[in-house]
Amino acid sequence: MRGYTVQEAAELLGGTLHGDGSREITGIVRDNREVTPGALFAALPGENSDGHRYIHAALEAGASCALARFVPEGETGPVIVVPNVQQALEKLAADYRSKLKIPVLGVTGSVGKTTAKEMVASVLGRRFSVLKTPGNFNNQLGVPMTLSRIDPEHDFAVIELGVSHFGDMAPLAEMAKPDAMLITIIGRAHLEFFGDRKGVFQEKTSVLNVMADGAPVFVNGDDDLLRAMTCRQRKITFGLSEGCDVRAEDVEHLPDGTTKCTVVSGDRRIPIHITAYGEPMIYAALEGAAVGMEYGLTDEEIQTGIAAYAPAGERARVIEANGFTIVSDCYNANPDSTAAGLRSMRHAEARRRVAILGDMGELGEDEAKLHFETGRTAAENDVELLITCGSLSKHTAAGAREAGLQNVRSFDTLPEVLEALPSLIEKGDRVLVKASHSMQFEKITAALEQLAI
Repeated sequence: MRGYTVQEAAELLGGTLHGDGSREITGIVRDNREVTPGALFAALPGENSDGHRYIHAALEAGASCALARFVPEGETGPVIVVPNVQQALEKLAADYRSKLKIPVLGVTGSVGKTTAKEMVASVLGRRFSVLKTPGNFNNQLGVPMTLSRIDPEHDFAVIELGVSHFGDMAPLAEMAKPDAMLITIIGRAHLEFFGDRKGVFQEKTSVLNVMADGAPVFVNGDDDLLRAMTCRQRKITFGLSEGCDVRAEDVEHLPDGTTKCTVVSGDRRIPIHITAYGEPMIYAALEGAAVGMEYGLTDEEIQTGIAAYAPAGERARVIEANGFTIVSDCYNANPDSTAAGLRSMRHAEARRRVAILGDMGELGEDEAKLHFETGRTAAENDVELLITCGSLSKHTAAGAREAGLQNVRSFDTLPEVLEALPSLIEKGDRVLVKASHSMQFEKITAALEQLAI
């Protein structure tokens, strides 16, 4: 972040500056332990503590100033005082974004946002210097922090935009002002707040309100709502079905869990090898290819960018353990992402397919029905042992049993699952671990990694 002194930022934000305003602001942080020279420290409330307590430590560590609601007693370093720190951050980020000349691609959707962001950045990175959202910093705090990291050496930015309530997208869109947009899928996530998929569609696509006529918008052409969408922008569809502008043909699922296919767009045919695991990776590769084509990349650049993709965090991370294979996909879960994970299990070589599934949150009044359907999906995709954990997942177990899966074990708590694992997992198994992040299923992955068979 360049172009603002502390004094200029205070004037822009209508804040009151206490202390010296001559230093340049080089970025935004909210954790005093992450301060770099010149960073603005945003004193925001956290889960366990208030950022105002750490203003002095941040300034001592080299912050150019703090953005806060008040000046702590005895503090003499530069502090910009504003009524609302979050709103001030958004205003500063939006102003900085308005000065940028590089293309900004926004990424949203119910499933696969981070995977899409990572894949697109990997492809574009074959030619451009790309700034991408770190991790999943995709909310009203993460987006301004990400925008502040765009520096003169960058010539492209890929910004993830995550929403879970009506009204969430508007401030993100105003800050990011995407030149192009990618929408992965309209799925059954956060239904507790959105009501149904039409509500999800309404909120996700509201980002188009801030975009220019004719701007490229990449959407999943296999999604019924996105396929039918009309907009002022230039819609580019990707998917597996006929009629998609960018589609995959000749899909071959290899025994090691990787995939080969041909990306087709008009007369252009690009053979690719997707080295990451799972059916959703075909869509991620198509997203990377579609964006790469739009911005002039060669076939070879697209091929190598897709091949270079690496999973982020616990998203379909494949682990070769002691005599069996783990697919750790426990960062988050909803019915659509879980169904995709279960379908992917069918294509990989294994002596036995095992799924360890937990509760999926924020599904609203249909949560029991959606968990039941997930159990049926497990049975229909040749899972041979289903292990469930949690009160909602009892419905998953019931759905699997009704669909004919006999080998089902249902547990109430995580410690019960951890205790039972040594007696349940066998040599040659392929084990999918999937649940909402609140279920802490990463502990199951860690226990499986230590399991000797």
